[in-house]
Amino acid sequence: MAKKTLDLKFWIGIGISAVCLVLLFRKIEMDKVAAAFREMDWRYLVPAVLATFASYFCRAVRWRFLLLPLKRTALSSLYPATIIGYMANNLLPARLGEFVRAYVLARKEGLEASAVFATLVVDRLWDGFTVLLMLLVTVFTLRLPPGMEGVQQGMVTGGYITLAVYCAAICFLVTLKRRTAWTVKMIGQLLRPFPAVVSDKVIPLLGSFIGGLRLTAGPQGLVAIFGSSLVIWGFAVWPVDLLLRSFGIVLPVAGSLFIMVFLVFAVMVPASPGYVGTYHFACVTALSAFNVQSEKALSIALVIHGTSFFPVIAAGFYHLWRDKLSLATLRDHPIGEER
Repeated sequence: MAKKTLDLKFWIGIGISAVCLVLLFRKIEMDKVAAAFREMDWRYLVPAVLATFASYFCRAVRWRFLLLPLKRTALSSLYPATIIGYMANNLLPARLGEFVRAYVLARKEGLEASAVFATLVVDRLWDGFTVLLMLLVTVFTLRLPPGMEGVQQGMVTGGYITLAVYCAAICFLVTLKRRTAWTVKMIGQLLRPFPAVVSDKVIPLLGSFIGGLRLTAGPQGLVAIFGSSLVIWGFAVWPVDLLLRSFGIVLPVAGSLFIMVFLVFAVMVPASPGYVGTYHFACVTALSAFNVQSEKALSIALVIHGTSFFPVIAAGFYHLWRDKLSLATLRDHPIGEER
């Protein structure tokens, strides 16, 4: 049953990616895309790749803080597991890289994979909060070019909605941690009108959240996690700014944040492995708000995606080889069936 669900998600993702690619290329003149590549300053690639790997290293540092209640884990174990996980996310469907990441570290450190996965639930939660913070900063500081007033107003409306969602999520998590049994009971009652399959998915996910929340560090740990989250996304946004400059486009920091938020939401949409199509469509759409020509925007999207895609895959396979693992073994491990 799990395999059928995974296959369905895979083909839905393929379909969405195909639609995005059709929408992207239907009015693109490839000679203009080639011309944009010829004008690119390729010297920006190296610092962009280095900043990308710095972001992954900082992710390993944050993960170390999240794991402290379980075990004091060395970065020499955390960083390879992080890279392998993100490599798997690029190559496997349905974001199985999260399970791969948990399994690799659990195997190396002698931990329970489910407990490690619980920390990754919280890890993603921190990512979500940080991205929401980025969105709020963007909404209330970015000024789009003349003619984009409608988009600007939409951003402000979206910012208020995001702020409300952000506050509601925090209230829910605080209640879930302090009154766990009551919250789970209420959610169970709310899910009664829905098919049983909904409860079968939501309740285990809620269990992972609860497990992760119980592992939450004290005040000093929370400060360290929040600070590392800001650094992670600072390094993640920096390559966007560098690669825009390589094409002769200079935007304020809020502009790069704006594009990154679009890319994050694109990654959340079901798509083919590697987020082909959805990632590029989101990037081109974001750049259109700054009146960047479609062909140039597509060139930028291809480079930004390639910079975060191919080097991580190469590094992930290196760490697999060093740890005597294979992608097939990780894909077929039972932890992936829990999805």
